[in-house]
Amino acid sequence: MKFISIYFVLLVSLSVSAQTNDNDSTSLLVNDSLTIKIAPPTSVIVEDYKYDDADNLQLHWVPSIDDMPQDGKVVRYRIYQSTNNGSFVLVDSVNFSVNMKKIEGLAIDSTYQFMVSAVSKNYEAKSNKTITIQTEREWINFNLASLFLIALLITSAVIYFIETARRGKELFVRKIAGLEAVDEAIGRATEMGRPILFIPGIHDMDDVQTLAAITILGKVARQVADYDTKIRMPVARSLVMTAARETIKTAYQTAGRPDAYNDDMVNYITDEQFGYVAAVDGIMVREKPATIFLLGAFFAESLILAETGNSVGAIQIAGTARPAQLPFFIAACDFTLIGEELFAASAYLSGEPKMLGSLKGQDVGKAIAMGVIIVGVISITLGEAYGIEFFSNITSSIQSFFTVNK
Repeated sequence: MKFISIYFVLLVSLSVSAQTNDNDSTSLLVNDSLTIKIAPPTSVIVEDYKYDDADNLQLHWVPSIDDMPQDGKVVRYRIYQSTNNGSFVLVDSVNFSVNMKKIEGLAIDSTYQFMVSAVSKNYEAKSNKTITIQTEREWINFNLASLFLIALLITSAVIYFIETARRGKELFVRKIAGLEAVDEAIGRATEMGRPILFIPGIHDMDDVQTLAAITILGKVARQVADYDTKIRMPVARSLVMTAARETIKTAYQTAGRPDAYNDDMVNYITDEQFGYVAAVDGIMVREKPATIFLLGAFFAESLILAETGNSVGAIQIAGTARPAQLPFFIAACDFTLIGEELFAASAYLSGEPKMLGSLKGQDVGKAIAMGVIIVGVISITLGEAYGIEFFSNITSSIQSFFTVNK
């Protein structure tokens, strides 16, 4: 009896050791009585992955006929890859019921073949080899055709308006109260004999708001040079100081008064946010400027600066593209440039054809966007609420046109 028990234990041990772990083995079980045999996947197709950088392929296959979730015979699929006619190696695996896989990280100068195998708990059935394929690079992504058409339309509008402005035709630009008041604000400072304080925000020259502020400074500086008005410009960045000095110097040279320019008109304070604010507030209180320009990127210091300027009786023209700071400027300043008005200021003040044409061309793009939004809201509302097929078709067309398939 003891001999029979030892023999039974030995037989069970041999059976367990013969089973293969699916995670780290690709061999087949030899014992047919315990093997769960399955059919291999078929119709394995490999094709180039469109509109990539020539480093991906797409693999498709028809699942094994034994791939049925209810019986659980197929537990996963393994993907084997051969590079440049070499041996096949395991590169990836996917769960059952999956019939495609994106193969990534390939080289454009190599050729590839693939096999897919269906794996049960102790059996693996491999498919036939695919054709030999090489990755390709597409230079034009036709899935982005809708974006191309929109860009082409807006670009055409910009070119049209630029040429129209060059021919001398006046382009309508909505009046911006803050920019209309620039002449008045400079004249007020001249009459009162008090300086103008220009603050270009606290960001460096890599911020588009600072660039817009320097552009407006060019217009202000030309009038300051003509009127012989004193201007002070404390800055928080050294590059802004250099750019501002060059802008004001050019304005004085254009006005024919280069000797009146002084580098002390622009001075660097500190990069530290509230140290800079404290210094500027001190300038406001001591010199009591008649006009203050607050144009650029502002943060928590916006209300501190605006309230101090208001307390000294200055006329204040502010502008920023940061929505969180706009309420403080609106409450404490006389005029506020809201959002894109700050960026439109250069075209508005200069009247230069290229800038005006670009501004009008962008307005065409905004008009198109607004029109599409209005039509889309109406169509999806009527289509969903009343089941009108015509409006549902309009909604589908808009969604398909503006959906980017990469």
